Parts: sequence; structure tokens; C-alpha cells
Amino acid sequence: MSTAVPCAYDAAAVVIPAHNERAELPACLRTVLTAALCAPIPVTIVVVLDGCDDGSDELAGEYGPNVHFTSVDVHNAGAARAVGFGYARSLLGDDARCWFATADADSRVDPSWLVHQLRSGAHMVVGVMRCYEAGARGRQSREEIIDGDMGFSARAYWHVGGFRTLATGEKADLVERFEAAGHHIHRDTDLSVITSKRIQARDHGFPDYLTQLGRTAAGDCA
Repeated sequence: MSTAVPCAYDAAAVVIPAHNERAELPACLRTVLTAALCAPIPVTIVVVLDGCDDGSDELAGEYGPNVHFTSVDVHNAGAARAVGFGYARSLLGDDARCWFATADADSRVDPSWLVHQLRSGAHMVVGVMRCYEAGARGRQSREEIIDGDMGFSARAYWHVGGFRTLATGEKADLVERFEAAGHHIHRDTDLSVITSKRIQARDHGFPDYLTQLGRTAAGDCA
């Protein structure tokens, strides 16, 4: 564990919502646990199983005492994230010294994922996902989408009311409310997150966005 990174927080929590992602979740947890080991503060991980009937609950207890599983049946990404952070708050207490982060169950984060967030000095850090497609004469066009994983001050999160009950777009909605409240947001182009190539959406969201754009090279997201 590194002690060289300046940090204004005493603890962190990562919330991972999952809906029937038993096959993807172990790899996600391994990368988040690695990022937690690299962080200069203790990290609690909360996995929210939302309407899972694929045996995801069998993973509970396999990843150590700092990984907690809880279950809901709302089939709603925003609500599942909100439940996860409420659970984390009950475990960690003091919001003033806590950092929150969230990852998707089918994503893989970089070992420095949390370190980058904690040293930013911002109230929110947003990872930017880039998609490329060939343009005229072989040039590349680029779209930047806020669908990557993110982190934020717990105090600021509760100040804006937390995640709303939205089936899709809950992260972009939270960013907008952080901006409206005047909180400092850092869009970190070095925040490394790999997300599975989802073209068929569970509840629309990013895969639906790609489909609407009509991308033939949707799998080239990085």
C-alpha cells in the first residue's frame, strides 16, 4: 500500500451494481481489489445484486471481509447504486472524510484507478470513454461519452441528493447535478477503464447509444 499519495480522506467505498453478471463479476472484483490495495486508505467494496437469478450470490464471502454483498429487486441501475451507497454510509459513518466510487460489473479498472481519483483534489472525477470510427479519407472521428466509472466526495454526493431512480443515464444525471451545485469536477482522460463490448442493452444506456449512432466499429471503444 502506497503512503506517498496526499489524501484528504480517511476511507473509501466502491459500489458495484450487478444484474445477472456472474460471469463478469469476478474479474471486475479482482481489478477493484487491486486498485484498493494501491490506495493509501482503507477501501470497502459493496456489490449490489439487482434481481439476480444466475448464482451471483454464491460469490459472497469469497473476496474477504472488505467486500460486502447486498441484494435488491428493483431492476434499476440508479436505484441499485443509491442502495449501495446507503449501505456504504452505514458501514463507514463520517461523510466528511469519505470518498465514494462506482464501477460497472462488466468493467475492469486500472490499478491506479482510485489513486488517480484521490489525488485529484476535485469533488468528482469522471472517466471519459472514447469511441472511434473511420471518417472521410481514413481519418478518425471521436466521441467522448460519460459512461466510464467515476468517483466523488461522499459529502458532495449527499449534498446533491445521490443517485436518482433512473434505469439509464444515472451517472450523467449525477454529473449534471454536481455541476449545478458548483462542485469541482475533473474529467480524467487518464482514468483507465475497460468495458465489455455490449451492443444489446440491458436497459438501454451506453449500448443503446452506440446502436443509435449506427457504429460499425462499436467494439473499438477504449
